[in-house]
Amino acid sequence: MINKVVNNAEEAVADISDDSVLMLGGFGLCGIPENAIAALVKKGVKGLTCISNNAGVDDFGIGLMLQTRQVKKMISSYVGENAEFERQLMSGELEVDLIPQGTLAERIRAGGAGIPAFFTPAGVGTEVAEGKETREFHGKQYLMEEWLVADFSIVKAWKGDTAGNLIFKGTARNFNPMMATAGKITIAEVEELVPVGELDPNHIHTSGIFVQRIFQGVGYEKRIEQLTTTP
Repeated sequence: MINKVVNNAEEAVADISDDSVLMLGGFGLCGIPENAIAALVKKGVKGLTCISNNAGVDDFGIGLMLQTRQVKKMISSYVGENAEFERQLMSGELEVDLIPQGTLAERIRAGGAGIPAFFTPAGVGTEVAEGKETREFHGKQYLMEEWLVADFSIVKAWKGDTAGNLIFKGTARNFNPMMATAGKITIAEVEELVPVGELDPNHIHTSGIFVQRIFQGVGYEKRIEQLTTTP
């Protein structure tokens, strides 16, 4: 029987080396691989290119790796909550590629689907289009965007089984499923790890064929960026 379980986050990221390209799932601080990020900080790997919707906050998520100067380049769409990110960007310490959010999602999906490029109207006539091919279709200009792929995709799911099948919950079903398809090696951390056969096949969001390693995470904070409540 297929068993892709590793003992913990440290074991899961053990072969991630300097200058690797990583995809890290999540939207803001929702659905981020907290355990794997902590293990990467502990490991001290450097020169990383991180593809993520966001850059975390100063003391959480990818922000922890920015503090320790482990990230060489960020490919993101939303970075507004991180003062250290801003400082490194303005000082020239950090390379940044800001991408419209829908384009970022589609570039990752294209990478997982084996589609090297596609055309989108997003960004035409803006700085996003500089240096890129444009083409007219049916009287409208479109911008060519290339796929995104990674050496390692690191995702976080609600439930998973020992064969790597994953179920995401709520807003965590955002960039995680598409990133799981676009990495040469996909590492999944889950809140609940169950034996094969316990997940309803109709509810599985990511098939285990895309996942190489899986482990049960611990101690999730699930922090909220901006807590808003009614009086």
